[in-house]
Amino acid sequence: MLKHLIQFMLCLPFLAFLNQSVSAQNKKIDLQGHRGCRGLMPENTIAALLHSIDLGVTTLEMDVVITKDNKVILSHEPFMNPEIATPPTGQQFSSPKDKSFNIYNMTYEDVSKWDVGMKFHPNFPLQTKISAIKPLLSDVIAAVEEYTKAKKLKPLNYNIETKCAPSTDGISHPNPETFVKLMMDVITKGKISRRTIIQSFDKRTLQVLHQSFPSIKTSYLFGGSIKKTPEQWVADLGFRPNILSPVYQLIDKAFIEACRKLKIKVIAWTVNEEKDIEKMAVLGVDGIISDYPDRFSILKIR
Repeated sequence: MLKHLIQFMLCLPFLAFLNQSVSAQNKKIDLQGHRGCRGLMPENTIAALLHSIDLGVTTLEMDVVITKDNKVILSHEPFMNPEIATPPTGQQFSSPKDKSFNIYNMTYEDVSKWDVGMKFHPNFPLQTKISAIKPLLSDVIAAVEEYTKAKKLKPLNYNIETKCAPSTDGISHPNPETFVKLMMDVITKGKISRRTIIQSFDKRTLQVLHQSFPSIKTSYLFGGSIKKTPEQWVADLGFRPNILSPVYQLIDKAFIEACRKLKIKVIAWTVNEEKDIEKMAVLGVDGIISDYPDRFSILKIR
């Protein structure tokens, strides 16, 4: 009897973890492809976004910047990044700080002459190389909506990050009010407002949205350089966002519980290893952003 009791007690931790795993798999988690699916296709391109749809994501994560002629386009940096971009001349370049590579100093016609899909990326060797450009947000919306309808899929959600900072106002992008207006004009015209989250490290754009577009869902992004509790992040922002989105290493049980009390969702970024994807699911996050949305299959929740 004692032997069986000891064996049962030894199994309890495993049974508890198994129960957590089953609960995580039953929970509906928002699966987000980072910059489309950066680990598999050139980032922030239409091809990457459509491929992530085929992989079963529920939300398309992307970044936007503004051109000289006030076009809203997909790009992680407000400049041409030598890691991924090739100029029309085909020549290599190394200094993204040159003003001629600043997207806010370029018209979209200029931007569209650059390729951002053919250069080998050493950090993402699995990327399929294709000829691609930085697309207009409006073209992205049109392509995604048409693609999902053609495949008879449920409409996708969008998670759009504003790439701006106080130190580069008027240099790499317009002021927050103008940035938000230009972006929201495209989103409204594309009829995706109800399916859109706007995320940012720059709290100013979120504050403008809260005041001028209160129905739009907002997500406050942050990394690990500043340690704050969820309550402190909300106080810093000045209002309660729909989502707090920290780098995944900051998320633990206490963080999740604090957000539950605040009635705020938690989306983890950027989670690429299967063991970490599983860990985030077990902790109970509401969403996971990954460069490799194909690895979401480990959760068996699609």
